[in-house]
Amino acid sequence: MDILIKAFITFVPAIIAITAHEVAHGLVAAYLGDDTAKKNKRLSLNPMRHIDIFGTIILPAILILSKTGFIFGWAKPVPINYNNLKKPRRDIVLVASAGIIMNLYLALIGALLIYLCSFIPTAKFQLFCTAFCINFMVFNIILAVFNILPIPPLDGSKIFFGWSENPWAIKYVNSTRIGLIIIVALAFVIPVFMQTFGINFDVLGWYIKNTTRTLGSILM
Repeated sequence: MDILIKAFITFVPAIIAITAHEVAHGLVAAYLGDDTAKKNKRLSLNPMRHIDIFGTIILPAILILSKTGFIFGWAKPVPINYNNLKKPRRDIVLVASAGIIMNLYLALIGALLIYLCSFIPTAKFQLFCTAFCINFMVFNIILAVFNILPIPPLDGSKIFFGWSENPWAIKYVNSTRIGLIIIVALAFVIPVFMQTFGINFDVLGWYIKNTTRTLGSILM
């Protein structure tokens, strides 16, 4: 398969998944009373409005170069003023869950499209469409299972702790820098360090691979 086609079926599904994830956050926030994302033009399907230098470019590049066997990332978080929400303690969970639910919904659509690809009469076009839809399903699952982790700034931190008014919970959810360090350590530093001693210790990779495989088998 031509390198340009491979790039297309690899990056386009990922871009769609990431963009839809962020737009879902903004749409639910707007429905629940906060139009900050709309004012900042973040309800757009234009992926350029959602690119995060670290999460969309640097981290995936690190994972590709380190040959971890899986790639994930995230977009620039949609701006949300939780004080504008109708019921902040409840709505913060709904807004945080929106992106994950959107990705699971799109993964289901991808699985259905994979089935429909078998009816395409042209062999080459069928292969192209099937590969695209498989990647579309897989990337959406990966984004969902990754974001549900309770590590800031991922959605899971807000789902599990964002509703709490305890000082430690508020401080934890807002500890973005520490969370990013933890993610990089789990995804790259610790596995590479342990590999120098001949030990395969990749907890994050194991979690993402196995969870994605399990959900993929359920959808298929």
